[in-house]
Amino acid sequence: MSSETFTQLLDRLGNQSLYVLDSRIPKSAYVKLDLSVTNEALKTIDVSSSEKLENYIDKHILSNNAQVAFGGYIETRNIYQRSNYFNNNPKTERNIHLGIDLWIAAETPIYSPLDAEVHSFQNNTNFGDYGPTLILKHAIETIEFYTLYGHLSVASIKNIKVGQQFKQGEEIAKLGNASVNGDYPPHLHFQIIKDIQNYKGDYPGVASKKDLDFYKENCPDPNLLLRLE
Repeated sequence: MSSETFTQLLDRLGNQSLYVLDSRIPKSAYVKLDLSVTNEALKTIDVSSSEKLENYIDKHILSNNAQVAFGGYIETRNIYQRSNYFNNNPKTERNIHLGIDLWIAAETPIYSPLDAEVHSFQNNTNFGDYGPTLILKHAIETIEFYTLYGHLSVASIKNIKVGQQFKQGEEIAKLGNASVNGDYPPHLHFQIIKDIQNYKGDYPGVASKKDLDFYKENCPDPNLLLRLE
């Protein structure tokens, strides 16, 4: 058994040029986006409207001369309050985001950051959920882990098969629009998962405060791989 920890492995892998969007998009073309409860600007935006939120994000990208907006790991957000899927119990409200979001146009191709095989996939159709979702399994030396890709197009999971192999840098999917992706502006939810537990085609991407310690351990910061900041 390797003495290298999971986090150390991710950090080492991140020294490579890993990407889930087109590798020709320079890191200088990514701009940080704050969707947290502390962002005063969002208080004037109806974040329950995917169209109005998309306009806000598009303006943010344009005003920063960027191509992609990113962010959200361990970010407490209000945008989930519109959906009972996250808030059916006020004592366990799930509003802390566990992945990184990459906000870019629908139909944008998504690529595997590492060699992988398909673990599972599913269309998660709850309001505010992922919509079409793909989970890949990675085996690096003695360590196995998973990456989740949410808010994809329906076509992305139409002809895929469990066990299918992808090489690093190979296209795996395309982004969906608000009509299929849980009613959000187009974006990729990218999440690292150490222990997939018994989930297939789905895994919590938003946590409650009471469960956060577990999920921070099981779902480390995707920037360990992507190095966007």
